[in-house]
Amino acid sequence: MPRTGEKSIFVRCGEAVTIGWSVDDRRTRPALSECMSRPKQRQAASGPDLPPHQLIASAAAWAQCLARLQEQPRLALDLEANSLYAYHEEVCLIQLSIPGQDYIIDPLAPIDLAPLGELFARPDVEKVFHAAEYDLMLVKRQFGWELNNLFDTMWAARILGINRVGLANILETYFDVHLDKRFQRSNWCERPLSQAALAYAQADTHFLLALRDKLAQELEAAGRMKEALEIFAEQTRVAPASLTFDPDSFWTMNGIRTLSPQGKAILRALAIYRDREAMRRNKPHFKILQDRTLVEIAREAPVHRDDLARIPGMSSGQIQRYGRDILRIVRENRGARAPRRPSRKPRLPQDVLDRYELLRNWRKEKGAERGVESDVILSRDALWALARKNPTSREELNGILGPWRASTYGDEILSLLWQQD
Repeated sequence: MPRTGEKSIFVRCGEAVTIGWSVDDRRTRPALSECMSRPKQRQAASGPDLPPHQLIASAAAWAQCLARLQEQPRLALDLEANSLYAYHEEVCLIQLSIPGQDYIIDPLAPIDLAPLGELFARPDVEKVFHAAEYDLMLVKRQFGWELNNLFDTMWAARILGINRVGLANILETYFDVHLDKRFQRSNWCERPLSQAALAYAQADTHFLLALRDKLAQELEAAGRMKEALEIFAEQTRVAPASLTFDPDSFWTMNGIRTLSPQGKAILRALAIYRDREAMRRNKPHFKILQDRTLVEIAREAPVHRDDLARIPGMSSGQIQRYGRDILRIVRENRGARAPRRPSRKPRLPQDVLDRYELLRNWRKEKGAERGVESDVILSRDALWALARKNPTSREELNGILGPWRASTYGDEILSLLWQQD
């Protein structure tokens, strides 16, 4: 139900409307429709000319949208997040297209997105993404959604041996459409968003269903559809990365090997401090202090505020915000011993490494023979699974690879492994 103080409940791009919600909403952020004040939607500069989209920013509008979505056999989807602007990235827009209509859903609005998660899970509804991996990791982590029945147009293009598989490149090739790239690094959780930004977001799904059909035809003609479906299914099983900060992650920073024991102790303390500041300010680490700046502070061990101004990458604003704490951290760790480096994982047995290298070379040759990138043939994870388990029969191989790959490459793989043994 709409919250007290809500305004318009339905938005069509091009109408002069204002949508918002009362300050009792936990986010207290205005919705998107301020961008819709012109009598007719215009294309973003140098972008495609698009029909009006519907902006979904209230429960009532979402209910009408959802009723249409639930009737569809397939949906084109994309997400926009704020990974360049937040400590933990958040889904900021959900673009969704069906034949004849594009939707832009505002997940920051007071709407219940659980029914969309149910649509994600339905095996009878095809979900069309371009490069789904990042989006799927994001919704799994934030919403707990799982996806069934994926068609990934980027992977379809890669399987077909297309070299330039960015959405802009593919749309230009297939539809002579030129996307406006001005908004690629936008903060999509800011409100309001401009009409041009929303048009950019709309374009990410507007052409996907037509693109899916063209690529599907080519996959069928090339006899690659079964391979594609197996890869699409693998993509749905991607696991989200952990968001837990590792205080020992500083060991991976470039330049750490040149630091003294004291410098390493300072660097560890600075990395922990940066994470706390990033969390407090809700910013990514690099927006607080970049890795190279931390390494230089640890190397130089500045004593006075003026010393900080000579650190590469250290701005006056950073000195003002963080300078006192940085000098305190350096002072507290002056003369400290180097922190203990985490134990490395035990080295794999040599026979496993040898099998992996043998399979990797075979994969590279097979990819070159087909004119595709080597990971189209087999994923890196699959190579390691084969190297570790060393299957000796088709039955064992079927437990590692999907049916299409096991049938297509099984004899070659088993022959390679037998020869090594």
